[in-house]
Amino acid sequence: MPATRPGATGAVISGWGTALPEKVVTNHDLEKTLDTSDEWIVARTGISERRIGGSTASLSVESGRAAMEMAGLTPERIDALVVATTTPDRQWGTAPIIQRDLGLSCGAFELNAACSGFVYGLVNAHGLIAMGAERVLLIGTDTLSRITDWNDRGTAPLFADGSGAVVLESTPHGSQLLGWDFDADGSASELLWAEVGGTVNMDGKEVFRRAVRIMVDSAEKSMRHAGVTGDDISMIVPHQANIRIIQAACERLDVPLERASVVIDRTGNTSSASIPLALAAALEDGRIDHGDLVLLVGFGGGMTAASAVLRWGGEKGASA
Repeated sequence: MPATRPGATGAVISGWGTALPEKVVTNHDLEKTLDTSDEWIVARTGISERRIGGSTASLSVESGRAAMEMAGLTPERIDALVVATTTPDRQWGTAPIIQRDLGLSCGAFELNAACSGFVYGLVNAHGLIAMGAERVLLIGTDTLSRITDWNDRGTAPLFADGSGAVVLESTPHGSQLLGWDFDADGSASELLWAEVGGTVNMDGKEVFRRAVRIMVDSAEKSMRHAGVTGDDISMIVPHQANIRIIQAACERLDVPLERASVVIDRTGNTSSASIPLALAAALEDGRIDHGDLVLLVGFGGGMTAASAVLRWGGEKGASA
């Protein structure tokens, strides 16, 4: 996939928000019902606890409202709503419910690329702005607890619920999106999947092997399109699936783990929400400054992958 074309209307992220259910499920809670232990889960996944509860619509409304408030925008100023999710509340029409509850008066649609969905949505939102939209609300939300078999020790400790949202606004100062990549490997579709109405199925060992490879390949393409290397990246925001996958990907990309945003220990794998949750955590901790290069990269069931290199705040020298 190409770098952002010269002359295209650019966009910057002007607000963000998150939402997590109140209910916390710890590894010790899972020990009561599964043949597992806190030590086993932490060592193999990096997860200590996860949040469970809420609906995709309710969590999306919470994170979306927070993002709009940070951006200082009222609902009528949003031109499009994009919802990245693999767990809509209804077979049809979850995004319009979110649109209604946020008081928006724009088009709304859902995008399903599994755990890569937020980055797919981010690039699509930039495309909408390049085609004339002024402001796009992008939300990544999943309620994976609804499609998790809580009696399966191989998947139950992994998945959780959450939401993250960003507002993108057009800018005359050059796009924040320097390079991006989409990828998919249908030959791996039987490694991580869920039938409609069913629960998550996963070949953990093979997913690990394929995930590191496809994430690194996608990230390298985005960096090449952007004309940067791992040394130039100030912050990598990876999909939060497994701490060992994050560690392996960072090592192969020559980005120190210290420059990665990691929240999996307290959120688990929230699919489409994991990258915006990790991005928000890095921003709130003051780890990203204006002009920094930020690499977003993820993989998901299917198997999909996506990555993007952003210059935070847009063109160097432009106001935030």
